Amino acid sequence: MLSKNIEKALNNQIKIEAESSQIYLAMACWAEVKGLEGVAGFMYDQSNEERDHMLKLIKFVNERGGHAQISELAAPNVTFTSFKEMFEKLFEHEVFVSNSINELVHITLQEKDYATHNFLQWYVSEQIEEEAMARTILDKINLIGDDKGGLYLFDRDIQQLTVSTASTEDPQ
Repeated sequence: MLSKNIEKALNNQIKIEAESSQIYLAMACWAEVKGLEGVAGFMYDQSNEERDHMLKLIKFVNERGGHAQISELAAPNVTFTSFKEMFEKLFEHEVFVSNSINELVHITLQEKDYATHNFLQWYVSEQIEEEAMARTILDKINLIGDDKGGLYLFDRDIQQLTVSTASTEDPQ
């Protein structure tokens, strides 16, 4: 059974994951109308992934005797001055999500809810990957600068971008 405090915190995280999906979806739409089909495809995929994260939390809350709540979402930003600004906002949001997950983990430790703590470790690792991906993308954007050819190649290649992190690599 979930405590009311943990249930409330998990429901807040459900909302954050749903808003994350919406943020990526808004970014996909912006990129698509700007002719950045690769970036748009990447963002659509990320939006779906965030929705899956939300659904995983919903199932967990309900399976543990809680009641997952679907709440109103804040409207995401739908315009950006550049694709660089868009990815900077994305990185800032991923850091926000990481902080939220870390706070949730802290609550589970305070309440000695080790089952929820264990469940959340997947999210901790996932956020390490998300932040690393956003940082890698920003590094590439900074390398490109104002080069239109570089932007073309970046847009073409972003859907194949993979980032290995310490949490995903197999130690040898």
